[in-house]
Amino acid sequence: MKIVVTIGGSILVQDNNYKKFEEYAEIISQMNNEHKLYVVVGGGKPARDYISMARGLGASEALCDDIGIDVTRLNARLLITAMSEIAYPEVPHNFAEALEYSESGKLVVMGGTEPAHSTDAVGSILAEFVGADLIINATSVDGLYDKDPHKNSDAVKIDEITASRMMELLSNKDTKAGTYEFFDHTAIGIIKRSRIKTVIVDGTIPENLYKAVFEKIGTIILPE
Repeated sequence: MKIVVTIGGSILVQDNNYKKFEEYAEIISQMNNEHKLYVVVGGGKPARDYISMARGLGASEALCDDIGIDVTRLNARLLITAMSEIAYPEVPHNFAEALEYSESGKLVVMGGTEPAHSTDAVGSILAEFVGADLIINATSVDGLYDKDPHKNSDAVKIDEITASRMMELLSNKDTKAGTYEFFDHTAIGIIKRSRIKTVIVDGTIPENLYKAVFEKIGTIILPE
């Protein structure tokens, strides 16, 4: 099976501790023995911090996005370092490079690509580009909720949803640089048109990546 894994930067980068990179590297390495994997890494708090400083200096949203993208690529490089020999040593800047690097037989890890595309959008486009069978999205919650579960105790988890319904649910989300808390419209639109099964899982537990292939876990975005 060909799988694209997207990992939120807030999952990997915690208190400058490298352990989460090691934990993910171990799980991804195991999965790569059975499947063809591509990995996309987000920027997390460091990206938001740099974007905030750039915005304070009067930078445009496009420039803020570029700065955030640079941070995602640094995070990708750290994950490549953690996976040592199984990962391609360079971070691709676009999807054509990702496909080219994968022909080496090595696992490809990438960050962002261009302004206005969240990590989730990059993962969705990459999945479509390489003809993936599955997208696994590792985030800070255990699935999609009808409202922010961190702020609302009555939030209800959604086990299954179509891409169209998800787009309606998230229609009022902000799209400024560094504010993507979940899927943006580009990501959902790509999932809808490509009909690639997508699973959202709790990324604080790296083993959930493996479970998402075989078990019903998190939230499943159903093909329409």
